[in-house]
Amino acid sequence: MNAPRHYLQFKDFSRAEYDYLFSRTRWIKDRFKRYEPHHPLFDRTLVMIFEKASTRTRLSFEAGMQQLGGSAIYLNTRDSQLGRGEPVEDAAQVISRMSDIVMIRTFEQSIIERFAEYSRVPVVNGLTNEYHPCQILADIFTFIEHRGPIQGKTVAWVGDSNNVCNTWLQAAEVLDFQVRVSTPPGYEVETERAGLYGTGNFVHFDDPMEACRGADLVTTDVWTSMGFEAENEERMRDFADWQVDEDMMKVANPGAVFMHCLPAHRGEEVSAEVIDGPQSVVWDEAENRLHVQKALMEFLLIGKIDEERI
Repeated sequence: MNAPRHYLQFKDFSRAEYDYLFSRTRWIKDRFKRYEPHHPLFDRTLVMIFEKASTRTRLSFEAGMQQLGGSAIYLNTRDSQLGRGEPVEDAAQVISRMSDIVMIRTFEQSIIERFAEYSRVPVVNGLTNEYHPCQILADIFTFIEHRGPIQGKTVAWVGDSNNVCNTWLQAAEVLDFQVRVSTPPGYEVETERAGLYGTGNFVHFDDPMEACRGADLVTTDVWTSMGFEAENEERMRDFADWQVDEDMMKVANPGAVFMHCLPAHRGEEVSAEVIDGPQSVVWDEAENRLHVQKALMEFLLIGKIDEERI
């Protein structure tokens, strides 16, 4: 049996493969909008394993698999043997014999890597502490929809250097654009943790306003990610000057868009005027999780499809 292809980090795919995925996503989304059935994964089963709760991840994967003609099974580690000490390696061998593809949303990246090593089917990273590749897949597709190719563009990341930030940095290396990161002191990017090959596509700015100046896309995330709740009060103080507001958007390029992976806290990491304003594309961004993940699952299970033959 051939080894399955997994999607655990953004750098797992090449630029050519992303070009295909974005093209395929556009085709799949167009079919969806025209209410035309597309069931290439008929009788296939997706198992979704959640150690971290989520709204968008569960909804987009479960609805997406059903729209592709398959079925999805939800497992929470609290309700399974994984939450009672069963080794990840054992769980992977059992679950992958009863399903066709597995999505995992968990804490340490090492957990999903261990699972993938022993899985007979593709494994998709639905989020770990280190990376969130499906989110950035959706973000970049959203940018392409609104502004065209992202190659050569500038993305400003304002806030915590978390898993979403790390994945933006990987994407910049693969797809050749620049990410300007501005974080408070003590929250800077850790290049090894981010999994960077080099730093040619990444620049750090102490001043978030300067990071946004001339940017084509401005994006942020909550100041306190899941698992860091004990630091919330300290983070509220440290990040006070890193709220994306109208002044930051004004110094960006006139056609700049604003993104946020959601859920958002208006008045903290972003002002209401920005997230609800004319430059915000957050609702398109949220919907596109559904469409890019359909293209991703199709690709992992079937490979490339010639659209003209369908």
